[in-house]
Amino acid sequence: MAISIREDREQLDKVYRLLNNRAEKLYDFVCRYSAYMSEPKDYGNGHLISMSEVHVLTHIEENPGITITQLALEREKTKSAISQTVKRLEKDGYIYRRKKEGDGKVVLLFPTEKGINLSVSHKLYDLSDIANTSEALLRTCSEEEIDNFYKVIDAYRALFDEDEE
Repeated sequence: MAISIREDREQLDKVYRLLNNRAEKLYDFVCRYSAYMSEPKDYGNGHLISMSEVHVLTHIEENPGITITQLALEREKTKSAISQTVKRLEKDGYIYRRKKEGDGKVVLLFPTEKGINLSVSHKLYDLSDIANTSEALLRTCSEEEIDNFYKVIDAYRALFDEDEE
């Protein structure tokens, strides 16, 4: 007995709704987290800065003399995106550039005292935020469930890495 197009369509819609429900939850989470990352925050110095900018600053603070190319590779961003962030950090007085001795084409990035202070404030802010988030999650999830969430994130990242190859 042949299945009609209508029955095929009903089955397709049923499976789509079932699978898409999970995908929509992930999509909603990613959108919300992206908005959270983009929203400027005061990390304790009275100035607003985005999460992505302060993480780049902290990477520079922990790796003084790093280049934009190295930052782009390590942060998995384009050189253009990192360059824009670096320009903002430099304009705000958090970092400075210096040409590499013996090779004036290579530009090295260093934190200023103001940048070091913000990076330290950011680390303290993140420690508190991570502890508070973990505490809140433990009210509805077990440690094993939270560990599994991060395991799934790692697996997703591996899938993305495979797609890039």
